Amino acid sequence: MSRPGFHLAVPVDDLATARRFYGEVLGLPEGRSADTWIDWNFHGHQVVTHLDSGRDAGRPVHNAVDGHQVPVPHFGLILSVPGFHELAERLRAAGTAFVIEPYVRFAAEPGEQWTMFLLDPAGNALEFKAFQDESQIFAR
Repeated sequence: MSRPGFHLAVPVDDLATARRFYGEVLGLPEGRSADTWIDWNFHGHQVVTHLDSGRDAGRPVHNAVDGHQVPVPHFGLILSVPGFHELAERLRAAGTAFVIEPYVRFAAEPGEQWTMFLLDPAGNALEFKAFQDESQIFAR
């Protein structure tokens, strides 16, 4: 049985500490990164640590990724490209208000991917994404 990979983004208050823990302590390979986030290969799944230096659980956090303000924390799935588009159409048909409309992120770069963000009814942020080439999930 084939299962989709999961994607989880969590806030951290110090990226250097996160890099030591996830990279050295847990031994996870590091993927792409920026000044405010680091991608980790969590046994084939994508976990991202996003910087939130003023961590306050009651305050929404957003970090810039590819020109968009991404909500943190968020979770979701890495789907096939057809599965991504099927879900996007199902969400549109249901009248979903997207936080970030479906689009291609990192176009023509390593890790190019379709992505979309939305909120569940309780306000939890979800991201669904799809890579044309899944070998690029952790490409730098």
